[in-house]
Amino acid sequence: MPLILMCGYPCSGKSRRAHELRDHFTENTDRKVHTVGDEELEVDRNSVYAGYRYELFCLIKHAQTPHCLVYCLTSADLSSEWNKERKEGCQYSQEILDALILRFEAPDSRNRWDSPLFTIQKDDALPFEAISDAIFKRKAPPPNQSTQSQPLSSTNFLYELDKVTQDILMAVLDSQKTSVPGDFIAIPGATERIELTRSLNMAELRKLRRQFISYTKMHPTENIGQIANMFVQYLNKSMH
Repeated sequence: MPLILMCGYPCSGKSRRAHELRDHFTENTDRKVHTVGDEELEVDRNSVYAGYRYELFCLIKHAQTPHCLVYCLTSADLSSEWNKERKEGCQYSQEILDALILRFEAPDSRNRWDSPLFTIQKDDALPFEAISDAIFKRKAPPPNQSTQSQPLSSTNFLYELDKVTQDILMAVLDSQKTSVPGDFIAIPGATERIELTRSLNMAELRKLRRQFISYTKMHPTENIGQIANMFVQYLNKSMH
C-alpha cells in the first residue's frame, strides 16, 4: 500500500494537507484512502509526546512500498501562532511545542528515505499529479539492511554476547586503574589483549559495547567462544 508521510513542525498544516490529499484521491480515483494521525487515534498530544522523541520516519524506514514525503514548511513563530488558534483541548502546551520544534530534523531529498520530497509552504497549492506519479508510477525502493529480516539467534548466543561483553567492560575499567597508555590488558576468556592507547571512560565503553552488540546480532557467529576475541578486536580498532 503506497504511503504519503506528512512531516513538519507541530501546527504546520500537516492535517489540512493530508485532508486535501485524501479528498483529491477520493474524488478523482476509485482508490481507498486512509489517514492516520492525532485526530484519528484520538490521543492527547501533550501526554503522548512528553518525554519521547518525535520520530517522523519510523514507519517508512521498514516499509517496502512506494512512498513520498510532504514537508509542510513553516517558521516556529507561525506554528506557535496557529497552535494558539486551535480550540482548547487541541493545543500543544508551549513547553511541548518548543521541545518538538527543537527536535525536528528537516528532511533532505538526498537521503534514501526522504525522496521523493515535496516541500510545501503555507500558500502553496499541493502538486497532486506529481505526488500521484511518485506513489503509483514509481517502483518500491530496493531492500537494504534496514528492511531485511534479521537472522534469528539462539537464546544462549544472546546471553553469552551480553555477559561476555559486560565482563570485558568491567575488566578494562578495572585494569585502567593500574595501567598507562602503551600497556596491553589481558582479558579473561580471550587469547588477544587490548592495547591501551588512551584512557576509556564508562560512557565511551558502553557506547562501543552497544555498537558491537547491534552489529553482532545481525551477523551472529556460530562459535560462541570467539565473542571475547571479536570484542577485543573491535575495541582495539575503535581506539586507533
